[in-house]
Amino acid sequence: MSVNHGANLYDLSKKYGFSKDDFLDFSSNINPFGASQLAKENIINNINQVSIYPDPSYVNLKASISGYCNCSTENIVLGSGATELISSFIETINPKKALLLSPAYSEYEKELKKAGCVIEKYYSKSENNFKIEVSKLIETINSNKYDLVIICNPNNPTGFAFNCNEISLLLKSISSFVMIDETYIEFTNTTEFSSTNLVDNFSNLFVIRGTSKFFSTPGIRLGYGLISNSKIRDNINSHLDLWNVNIFASLMGEVMFKDLNFINNTIDVMTNQRNLLINELSKFKNLNVYDSQGNFILCQIKTKNITANELREKLIPNRIIIRDCSSFDGLDEYFFRVCILKPEDNLLLLDKLNEILN
Repeated sequence: MSVNHGANLYDLSKKYGFSKDDFLDFSSNINPFGASQLAKENIINNINQVSIYPDPSYVNLKASISGYCNCSTENIVLGSGATELISSFIETINPKKALLLSPAYSEYEKELKKAGCVIEKYYSKSENNFKIEVSKLIETINSNKYDLVIICNPNNPTGFAFNCNEISLLLKSISSFVMIDETYIEFTNTTEFSSTNLVDNFSNLFVIRGTSKFFSTPGIRLGYGLISNSKIRDNINSHLDLWNVNIFASLMGEVMFKDLNFINNTIDVMTNQRNLLINELSKFKNLNVYDSQGNFILCQIKTKNITANELREKLIPNRIIIRDCSSFDGLDEYFFRVCILKPEDNLLLLDKLNEILN
């Protein structure tokens, strides 16, 4: 993992002499409570399926996703992680000119550059608390005739999210394709903010989700995309490898999207802990703390007597890792991001930040 995608615990373990399991990684945005127990048991109970090929149509997996996202099974595209689907979609539509809402995940720009696409950026501003007015965004898109607009919703790293009504208005008002990355949507009110229920009605919409963050399963590499445009969907599927989702990813997915206890408990705890962290961090006189709909919080050091990277380095000997956000285009060296971990870990973070910053 590059420095642009969070901490490399293996390298840090060697450098500082800690076990990688000892670190409290506030940089990775992964659900700290682990994966669904029911999903893990489904693998254990079906371990002998390692000797057979997965169902090439993934009927059970798609049915589980369809119920979870309230969309048609025929509009589901499966990938080995969300990044594969980002790449496949951009390669398929081959945009000549794209608008990227920034700051943003670096893989979008990387894949656009591979396609030789002209990239323009629409920056959210700290002075506006990183909020974006959809009417102004629509005006910009229509005046520049973009082939593709890329939105991370909620945005990583700012935490801002468009609600479903705003996305619906956007889709009705423009002719561009819109790719919405909903990697972090499940940490917020999906009824209010998710676009999955719009997919069946808008042919210019592609919604991408992964399972690494909310379901805490980065190791199985399972992602899925939702799109009703049959021409593009069939083209994407024709370029994906047969059995690109392994048998264990399929087995977990068939169960975890239906595990309502896991889903609801995660939402409750993470929402409460996010509110606590935002409230407590906002008490620091030398921090600007931005509201978030994700499982992470963006902060800005106001005093300028310590950079985010220097703060990160001071925390590492305490086995705490935060995300220096200077690599995000549009953010300077005083921005950092923390994700939500377990209650006791969040309290420890606050204590150590207080020691260093106050």
